[in-house]
Amino acid sequence: MTRRIETGARIDGFVVGACVHDGGMGLIFRVEGPDTGFPLMMKVPRLGQGQPTEGIVGFEMETMLLRAIRSAHAPRFVAAGDLTETPYLVTEWIEGDDLEQVVRSAPIAPDRVARIGAALADAAASLHRQGVIHLDIKPGNVLLRADGTAVLIDYGLSHHERLPDLLAEEMRKAVGTAEYISPEQVLGVRNDPRSDVFAIGVVMYELATGELPFGAPESVSGLRDRLWLDPKPPRAIVATIPEWLQEVILRCIDARPEQRYPTAEQLAFALRHPDRVDVTERGRKLKRLGVMAHLKRWVGAAGREAEIVAPTATQLDEAPIIVAAVDTVHLDDPLQKSLQAAVLRVVRHAPGARLAAITVVRDAPLMDAAGVDKTSSGLHLDHLVRLRHWAAPMGLPPERLTVHAFEGSNPAQVVLEFARANHASLIVIGAAHYSEPRLGLGRSITTTVAEEAPCSVYIVRASAAVLGTPAGDDGAHSAAQAGGGASPQA
Repeated sequence: MTRRIETGARIDGFVVGACVHDGGMGLIFRVEGPDTGFPLMMKVPRLGQGQPTEGIVGFEMETMLLRAIRSAHAPRFVAAGDLTETPYLVTEWIEGDDLEQVVRSAPIAPDRVARIGAALADAAASLHRQGVIHLDIKPGNVLLRADGTAVLIDYGLSHHERLPDLLAEEMRKAVGTAEYISPEQVLGVRNDPRSDVFAIGVVMYELATGELPFGAPESVSGLRDRLWLDPKPPRAIVATIPEWLQEVILRCIDARPEQRYPTAEQLAFALRHPDRVDVTERGRKLKRLGVMAHLKRWVGAAGREAEIVAPTATQLDEAPIIVAAVDTVHLDDPLQKSLQAAVLRVVRHAPGARLAAITVVRDAPLMDAAGVDKTSSGLHLDHLVRLRHWAAPMGLPPERLTVHAFEGSNPAQVVLEFARANHASLIVIGAAHYSEPRLGLGRSITTTVAEEAPCSVYIVRASAAVLGTPAGDDGAHSAAQAGGGASPQA
């Protein structure tokens, strides 16, 4: 016999406060308890005759998952009660704004849509790296902290690749929120992280237009419409939506997972670098497909069944974000050729990799310098052109290659900040054969990057037998003074 939990009750050291949510699957209370350094809440499932089975199954799933997750994008686990006696789950109470409040004011400005979308992608990426797929991303399950960080709540429908999937084992049917559920979830697939990318796309569509791309279906046949239906282009609803944002949104909600962004990291990257988004017909169109095209898609989707997908870790490994730190002042140097060959090998082994080639321009001239090619903007453009030339042998399509030139006196920190902000999986950097200005207490740029990087670092060296550039402080100094070069090597 389970114990009933009400306001004022004392349970396992917790004092139950006010009920702040009374939903179909359970109740949420504010609670006081042991000093954790953060506010607490208690979730209690609905039990008894007539209560839905998925409520208790989802409660079990959420308890298991929150014990395992370590992320700033998820509530911290505190305690859980015995399911047979007093089932409850105590977690961190997240201080933040409910995304549903933002949706009520939709459509909102495109730049705000992009910021929220990137925050959601960050949150999903954090979970995916831990083998967790949320599978119920929607405005009601998103809280935005004051600094813009997104926190995902309610893990009752989620999947963990290393824990039992209770919903898959016990429910035997599609589960999710009808407006945001992905096509593969409709077919019963619960282990594809691209389902979260789809849901984020639906949320961005709703924020940008005030409408839902697939409506609010109430039947299985209505849910299956998203396997073939071409949604109305966002720009046909709100004309001020930029083409690049429509490109991103429609790619996210493509019916085929392989046509979406392969990882949440790559989605976040696109939203933070709109000028690097390759706009295709998808981003420019103002009408949905015609009747015959829709009929063809419907026929193709009629017999579509669930497909086997690779484990989450495998998908992430096949679509990393690779940062190549390139010295655009010395592109003919043997080291840059070696760096180029190393990056080429990496991208060939990762079919979905996105390459970001970056350089750091030190001591850039003032805007009023004589001659366009000597101005800050002129040199910036020149370095971007050099980066594209360096990356050309990779043969990457526009959506998998971006080039970035930054100004800064500390190249190592620029490289590190870029890698952190864009969830890089690997930094490829050269170990220069000529000396360069050192950072801190004698550390070179490469050493600093290797020691402080948030990801793996691949240090490339060129054979001493083919090096023709003389070593010496003068050579390094002249490279920096020439306006250019990142020299993100050591």
